[in-house]
Amino acid sequence: MRTAPNAEERTLIKGCLKGNQSAQMKLYNKYVQAMYNIVIRMHPHPMDAEDILQDSFVKVFRNLSSFNGESTLGAWIKRIVINTCLNFLRKNKRLSFIQMEGAGEFSEEMEEKGTSIDMASIHHAIKQLPEGCRVIFSLHLLEGYQHKEIAKILDITESTSKSQYHRAKRLLRNHLKKSAVVGYSS
Repeated sequence: MRTAPNAEERTLIKGCLKGNQSAQMKLYNKYVQAMYNIVIRMHPHPMDAEDILQDSFVKVFRNLSSFNGESTLGAWIKRIVINTCLNFLRKNKRLSFIQMEGAGEFSEEMEEKGTSIDMASIHHAIKQLPEGCRVIFSLHLLEGYQHKEIAKILDITESTSKSQYHRAKRLLRNHLKKSAVVGYSS
């Protein structure tokens, strides 16, 4: 797994630090779609997501001189995007968690035989999750964070992270089962 920036990234970084608008545009264009996808998974309201993304890239360009190359540039930008999104959710009091008893008792079986579910249905179902569940689901399953890391980032217990993740899976499963029965319509 590559951790240091490659030659192209180093060139972009140098250009951005010199104020070269072409380099800034290249860096932005290289990462904007992937970062937007992260934001929209955590906060599915497009107007807010665009604001969060814009704020994130302002922070990226403002703090680029502090990038130390210990990770890829993409990983560093991703961390800024996730933190900006979490700060937005906290500031707007949209990030809440519901304590659940016996969260570890949820069954891991997720698929019914013969059921076909399209990506639009899955994306729609994820958008329907309560904010706290959606954020943890996104951080753990889609971004690869461990529950211990999520707990530290969100200032919650590791068991709360796990229970919210299991709750998200259960809610998704139920929503997708309903979608498979009645058919998905947007």
